[in-house]
Amino acid sequence: MSAVNPRRWWALVVLAAAQFMVIMDTSIIGVALPEMQKDLGFSQGELQWVFNAYVIAFGGLLLLGGRLSDLLGARKVFITGWTVLVAGSIVAAAAQSASVEVVGRAVQGVGGALIAPSAMTLLMMLFAHDPKELGKAMALYGAAAPAGGTAGVFMGGVFTQWLSWPWVFVIYIPIGLGTLAATKLLPAVGGRRGGGVDVLGAVSVTAGLALAVFAVVRAPETGWSSMGTVLELAGAVVLLALFLVIQKTVRGPLMPLGIWRVPRLGSANLAMALLGAAWIPMWYFLNLYLQQVLGYGAFASGAALLPMTVLLMIFMTAITARLLAKFGAKPLIGGGLLVLAAGLVWLAQVQPTGTFVVDVLPASLVAALGMSLAYIPAMMAAMSGAPQEQAGLASGIVNTTYQVGSALGLAALTAVATSEGAGKLGDLPALTDGFSAAFIWAAAIAAVGGLVTLLAMRGENAAAPRPGAAQEASGERAGV
Repeated sequence: MSAVNPRRWWALVVLAAAQFMVIMDTSIIGVALPEMQKDLGFSQGELQWVFNAYVIAFGGLLLLGGRLSDLLGARKVFITGWTVLVAGSIVAAAAQSASVEVVGRAVQGVGGALIAPSAMTLLMMLFAHDPKELGKAMALYGAAAPAGGTAGVFMGGVFTQWLSWPWVFVIYIPIGLGTLAATKLLPAVGGRRGGGVDVLGAVSVTAGLALAVFAVVRAPETGWSSMGTVLELAGAVVLLALFLVIQKTVRGPLMPLGIWRVPRLGSANLAMALLGAAWIPMWYFLNLYLQQVLGYGAFASGAALLPMTVLLMIFMTAITARLLAKFGAKPLIGGGLLVLAAGLVWLAQVQPTGTFVVDVLPASLVAALGMSLAYIPAMMAAMSGAPQEQAGLASGIVNTTYQVGSALGLAALTAVATSEGAGKLGDLPALTDGFSAAFIWAAAIAAVGGLVTLLAMRGENAAAPRPGAAQEASGERAGV
C-alpha cells in the first residue's frame, strides 16, 4: 500500500483488540473448567478437550489462514475469522452436552486461525511506510497479548462466579459484532492472483494432530498397548507423514520444506514445542488444584492466578527485549526453560492442606518468570535467520509448533495425572498426588528443553537478528 492511511491508528485499535480477544479466548476458560465439568458431564480426563479442541484447530489451520490471507485479501479473511469465532462462541455458550461444547471450541479455533495471521498482515500494510511507526505499532499490538491473557484470567473468574460459565463465551458475541462493524477502518486490499490453497495439507496435519491427542487421551482407559491405541497412533503418524509428502509435492504448500534450512529454526521450534508442553499443563492443573483441592471459587481462583499473569505481561512488554539485546536468544531460552522447570518442581510439592501463599504463589511466579524469559527469544531465534520474504512463514511455523506442543503435552500429562489419582474427584490426597505427578513431568519436559537448547542451538553469530524482529515476535500469539 503506497499511500499512508490516515485512519491507521484507529485501525490498529481494531487489530490490537482482535489480538487481545484471541488470546483471552484461551485464558478465560481456565477458571470456568470445573463448573463446565459439573454441568456438561466431562470426566476428569475428557475436560482437557475444552482447551485442546481450540488449540488443535488453531494450530493445525494457522498456516492455512496465512495462505488464505495472501490469496484472498487480509481484510476479507479477518472478517471471515471473526464471523466464524462469533458462531463458535454461540455454539459453546449454548452447549448442553460435552460433545457440543467441544465442537463450539473447535469452531472458535478455526476463527482464531483466520484472525491471527490476517491481523498481522493488515498491521504490516498499515505501517510499512515508516519503520519507527511500525515499531510503535508492533509494540502496542504485542502488548495486547499478555494483557488479554491477564484479563481473561480475571474475567473468567468474574463471569463464572457471579453469572455462569456460558458468559465466558457470550462476551465474544457483542465484541465480535462490534469488531465486524469497525472493520471499515481496515484497508481493503485484494489478494494475489494465482496460486492454490493446500487444503489437503491443512486437513492432514490437523487430523493427524487431533488423532494423536485423541489416542493419548484414551490410552489410560484402553491401555497403551491395546489395538485401538496402537491403530490410532499409527493413523496419526500416517497422516502427519502424508502432510510432509504433500508439502514436498504440491505447488503451493503451506510449509515449503526448504524453510527448515533457516539457521536455528529447528532448535527454536523444538524449544517452543517443549515450552508449550510444560507451560500449558501447569496452567491447566494449577486451576484444578486451586478449585478442586483448595476449594477456591471461580473468582478467587482467577484472582490467585493474576500475580503470575501480571508478571508475564510486565516481562514480555518491558524487560525481555532488553535482556535479549544484551545476552542473545540462546541463554534466555535455555535459562528460561530451566527456571520454568524449577518453578514446576516447587509446585509439585503442593499439599492437600496447602495454602496459596506457601504452596502456589512463589512457585507460580518462578514458573512465570521462566516462561517470560523463554517465549519471545524462542520466537526471535526462529525468525531472525529467515529472509524477509520468509519471516511470516517462520513465525507461523513456530507458533503452530507451540500449539502442537501444548496439545500433546496436556494430553500426555493428563494421562499421567489420571493414572496417579487425578480422576478421583473428592479424594483430596489422590487429586494432589495426580496434579503433583503432572507438575513433575512438566518440569522434566522443561528441563530437557533447556538443556537441549543450551547444548544444541547455534550461537548468535549464526544468524543475526533482523531489525524490528523483536517487535514482530512480541506481536505473536502467546499462551497463557
